[in-house]
Amino acid sequence: MIRKEAVNIVCNYVKNDIIVSANGFISRDVYSSLEKNTNFYMIGSMGLASSIALGIALKKPKRKIFVFDGDGNILMNLGSLVTIGTLRPKNFIHIIFDNKIHESTGGQPTQSKKIDISKIAKTTNYTTYSVNTKKSLEIVLNKIPKSKGPILIHVLIKKSNAKSSRVDISPKMIKSRFMKAISD
Repeated sequence: MIRKEAVNIVCNYVKNDIIVSANGFISRDVYSSLEKNTNFYMIGSMGLASSIALGIALKKPKRKIFVFDGDGNILMNLGSLVTIGTLRPKNFIHIIFDNKIHESTGGQPTQSKKIDISKIAKTTNYTTYSVNTKKSLEIVLNKIPKSKGPILIHVLIKKSNAKSSRVDISPKMIKSRFMKAISD
């Protein structure tokens, strides 16, 4: 399974829930799969999607918050796993698409070849799942309503040449429409 396929599967599940997506190809894939006002696309700020999503999860406890992250992104901010695991937001679903490289910047290797992100998340109080096929991803997504958050789905994917188009909404507009869409 490649990143674009995996992102599309999760987007088909998420529908109207809030998404915070990591910068690079992941935000592009979300944009092309499920563009909506309740998506917050990271344009830059590598590694901070999980921190931003945590703030939203704490402020909006009745809404499900999905963070779409990459292995390179989460490795830039491993401390967020500790904070998330300590605060234990029940509405927080963290999906890490792990191809063991920084695919958006040219394919440089990440350290997820040597460490297991799922084990780190489990140690920090996440309910964790690891998947590597489309079918196993769909099965785990259907377990979410019965699982206690924070939840981490570690999606093992393969490198790909598939690229979605760039997000063509300005960062200012992304912020404005997102804030308006989640205010209630």
